[in-house]
Amino acid sequence: MSGLTEAFIYIIQTLGQLYLLIALLRFILQLVRADFYNPLCQFTVKATQPLLAPLRRIIPSVAGIDLAGLVLVLALQFLLIVVLLSLTGFPVVQLLPQILLWTLIIVAGLVLKIFFFALIVSVILSWIAPGSHNPGAQLTQQICEPLLAPIRNLLPNLGGLDISPIFAFITINLLERLVIDNLAMSTGLVGPLRALISPFL
Repeated sequence: MSGLTEAFIYIIQTLGQLYLLIALLRFILQLVRADFYNPLCQFTVKATQPLLAPLRRIIPSVAGIDLAGLVLVLALQFLLIVVLLSLTGFPVVQLLPQILLWTLIIVAGLVLKIFFFALIVSVILSWIAPGSHNPGAQLTQQICEPLLAPIRNLLPNLGGLDISPIFAFITINLLERLVIDNLAMSTGLVGPLRALISPFL
């Protein structure tokens, strides 16, 4: 593989993953009922609207879940895998069943990553800037709250000490290790191939 091809793959991989994360973040923000007047929410809306608007004409929302947004995320991930594998010489047609499975696994893993890093930011902000009205801080809180609230309801009252993030971290790590990693290994998504098509997984 030439240096020019490697550079092109790197650009496609980076820009594709970045846009995929923006599209997935919009889906998650709608799922958690985030404040869409938030400037960061508005950015995700404007960035994804050109692709999402046509899908919404044919794919309705169900039970408050934006299926068009989910389809967009899955389609973007599928196409990104196909392009990257094609550029590196993999037999894409023969791998289509695996690519479909990899798409689902990678998207599920990215969802967990988003919640994981949102929790880290939320915990740090609770120490250094509690009650901040910064748009980023508010958005992080809105992402984490649906995950933390059920855990808080199960925990005893500790006099204002909130340890729910600890149990949320444990749950996410267990899901990544026992579910995502095992599924990835069982479908052959390991080593350099995994790094190529999903560097964030």
